[in-house]
Amino acid sequence: MILKAKHNFIIYPFFKWYAGFIIKRHNNTVKIVGEFNNKNLPILLISNHISWWDGFWAMYINQNVLHRRFHFMMLEEQLRKYWFFNFTGGFSVNKSTKSIIETLNYTSEILTGNKNMVLIFPQGEIQSLHNQKIQFESGLEHILKKKENAVQIIFLVNLIDYFSQPKPGIYFHIREYSDGVFDLKTMQKKYNEFYAESVDKQMTFNK
Repeated sequence: MILKAKHNFIIYPFFKWYAGFIIKRHNNTVKIVGEFNNKNLPILLISNHISWWDGFWAMYINQNVLHRRFHFMMLEEQLRKYWFFNFTGGFSVNKSTKSIIETLNYTSEILTGNKNMVLIFPQGEIQSLHNQKIQFESGLEHILKKKENAVQIIFLVNLIDYFSQPKPGIYFHIREYSDGVFDLKTMQKKYNEFYAESVDKQMTFNK
């Protein structure tokens, strides 16, 4: 049985505040690159997974751009260990059991609410920032089967640069996926193309 997301009236607001606080404290620059056209639909945020920071970064994007009720999938063993994330929108996934189908169905259920968003890392695990060929796991396709016209899909690419500063700058590149094709290979191809474009754009920022 999965651990479903909760939004505690004390822990959730604190998490929203804390995400912004530590991001600004530990980074010299925080920049959002791209535009968001709000269609008043539930949002599926698809992001690369490069560090411990990823969930905080996604919360920052949600607070400043998307403005939805935050949800994210987290490995069950990690969610039980860091239980407080369950009260900030975290819900469990266990890839080694049949409950993964329950988790995917639950994700689809969350995405029926226009005020909700779900953060997904299609890689399924933390990988190096230098990996620019993201492989999507099959679970994403299950979520999207009946959601093509009812969910706004946003690609997020998180990139870090120091340039001449002692603290890093974090750059959030966002783009809506609006090609109208929802099979896994097409979305993976489009995400990787956006990743490459984001890296190219990133290299112009210090010129």
